[in-house]
Amino acid sequence: MPITLANPTPLGLVTFGLSTILLSLSNAGLVVAGSPIMAQGLFVGGLAQMLAGIMEFVKGNTFGCVVFTSFGGFWMAVTAITFLPVLGWAEAATPSIMGSFMFIWAIYVFLLLIGIFKGGRVLSLIVTTLLIVLVLLAIGSWTGSAIVNKIAGYLGLICGGSALYLGCAITLEETNQKKVLPF
Repeated sequence: MPITLANPTPLGLVTFGLSTILLSLSNAGLVVAGSPIMAQGLFVGGLAQMLAGIMEFVKGNTFGCVVFTSFGGFWMAVTAITFLPVLGWAEAATPSIMGSFMFIWAIYVFLLLIGIFKGGRVLSLIVTTLLIVLVLLAIGSWTGSAIVNKIAGYLGLICGGSALYLGCAITLEETNQKKVLPF
């Protein structure tokens, strides 16, 4: 009897969504960044998303493998950028390098965006809003504009909420063997 592997895509989407929502609440100024956000970034956005990417590799899904594994690394890096200076292991990131960090991720997301428009409306919304969020975070870092970062935070809530929704919609569809939520 052949082994059937579960679809790791919902895991990648849900972990991305949950982490993006929590960090975006902080960027929007609605909560103060602290250990829950860092733990979420490291273990949920980082480790769990990395595992989803590895599972996509096992299933032969190159796109899912690359996206989820790289964004697992993104979340781990964001967490390390915050923690390493606190531990005295590195200098704090300057606004210039933090803006550049966000901007190179925006370039990567833009390149992904080129190929995903046939992937459905919700997936297109996730990637488009993510691109805008990363560009805004880069601009906010470079300029020191709190309002730009706040706008990025609110848009990040839409991005993260959309990823969470899509991950749950796919999970429910596969569990019930019929479409439960539109996507």
